[in-house]
Amino acid sequence: MTAHRADGDLWIRRYHPAQDSEIRLLCLPHAGGSASFYLPVSQALPPRIEVLAVQYPGRQDRRLEPCVESIPELADQLLPLILEEWTDRPLALFGHSMGASLAFELAGLLEQRAGVVPVMLFASGRRAPSRFRVEDDVHGRGDEALLAEIKRLAGTDSRILGDDEVLRMVLPAIRSDYRAAELYRPERVHRVSCPVTALVGDADPKAPLDDVRAWREHTSGAFAMDVFPGGHFYLTEQAPRVIRRVTDALAGAAADR
Repeated sequence: MTAHRADGDLWIRRYHPAQDSEIRLLCLPHAGGSASFYLPVSQALPPRIEVLAVQYPGRQDRRLEPCVESIPELADQLLPLILEEWTDRPLALFGHSMGASLAFELAGLLEQRAGVVPVMLFASGRRAPSRFRVEDDVHGRGDEALLAEIKRLAGTDSRILGDDEVLRMVLPAIRSDYRAAELYRPERVHRVSCPVTALVGDADPKAPLDDVRAWREHTSGAFAMDVFPGGHFYLTEQAPRVIRRVTDALAGAAADR
């Protein structure tokens, strides 16, 4: 196994290999999230859509590795691994929250550096890249404030929040991810040419609808926006509807090629 392939296996998880898939969907987790968050997506999507899920450093089986504290650095590390093995068929990107910012950065770099245009970018639960807020500073607060924010968004199982030993393991990764998300500014990529579909919960405190609608400004391709009932993690509550929307959008994208 080559060094790059070994690196790729660390970064990119393929839960249900589909040798004859028509399209690949690369899924990028939220702050504090892991590749396993997308295991249900891999189980639910039809075999013609092969799901790949990214595992960031600093968590689960990569918990001993240093965290990456910048979206551009994450994109730079992922790009060659994607190009080496996963662009032999149409590629779509799905990112939730911080993952949406990373998906946008990756889509731009794929196009600029390799001429690879994703068939679709799904931006979930995230304001448009140009709609950052200077008051976003959760990463700089104390542990209690960070935990309060996590509980507010209901993104982490309450059983984990009550386990001090587990908390000590995951807090550094969560803080690092929040830093990457909150300090991201789209300096290298301002617009992509692939279609963008924005997905959001109607009660998401982190993604006001007007700020999500501004994703339209960041693509020269088609734009669509879907609003679901729910908060920041609407996609777990509305999983069947989200899966259906993604499936339909990718079917349309494949037909357009």
